[in-house]
Amino acid sequence: MIPNNLKYNESHEWVRQEDDIATIGITDYAQSEIQDIVFVELPDVGTELTHKTEFGVIESVKAAFDLYSPVSGEVIEVNESLLDTPEQVNESPYDDGWFLKIRMTDPSELDTLFDAEQYQAHIEAEDA
Repeated sequence: MIPNNLKYNESHEWVRQEDDIATIGITDYAQSEIQDIVFVELPDVGTELTHKTEFGVIESVKAAFDLYSPVSGEVIEVNESLLDTPEQVNESPYDDGWFLKIRMTDPSELDTLFDAEQYQAHIEAEDA
């Protein structure tokens, strides 16, 4: 299931917009591909992120994967609970497993991301 109220990066991060705040995580598809997540490295509050650049790392028992910011802005909150329980990303990627919140500097960057239907087509193309 791909939520319709989110936007998606081609690298499988999602973003939920609330005014100028963007909450970011990875998709259910991504967490299922990564499998057993054991560690998440996230930026500090106050870090400035740039659209589609690396902001952290997620590790499973088999590999590490870079995380990319779908939008530019300042990190205003980090999901600290992931430090102790990174498996929340596997269990609840769209709710408890979110990574960070950013105050966006350019909300128009959301227009460059996939909607749910486009993201579904992107997944199908990758799996083909």
